[in-house]
Amino acid sequence: MSASSRRKQKANNVSRQDKNDHRNGEERPLAQERVKFEVYGEEMIEKKVKSSGNSGRVYLPPNWVGHNVKIIRID
Repeated sequence: MSASSRRKQKANNVSRQDKNDHRNGEERPLAQERVKFEVYGEEMIEKKVKSSGNSGRVYLPPNWVGHNVKIIRID
C-alpha cells in the first residue's frame, strides 16, 4: 500500500469516527482555554453575529465582496 493510500485511509477512518461520535449525541470537546491567533490583513471590523434561521449571519461592507476573510470567535 502506498503512502498516499495510507493517508487517505487514515483520513477516512477519522472522518467516520467524527461522524459516529456526532450521531451518538456526543459533542466534540471545545477548547478549554483561549488561544492566540496572529493574522495579517488590510482591515478589521468587530461585529455581533445575528440569528438567521438555524445559523448565524454577519453583514460585511459591499466593497469586501469577492475578497477572502477570516472569522475568529472571541467570546
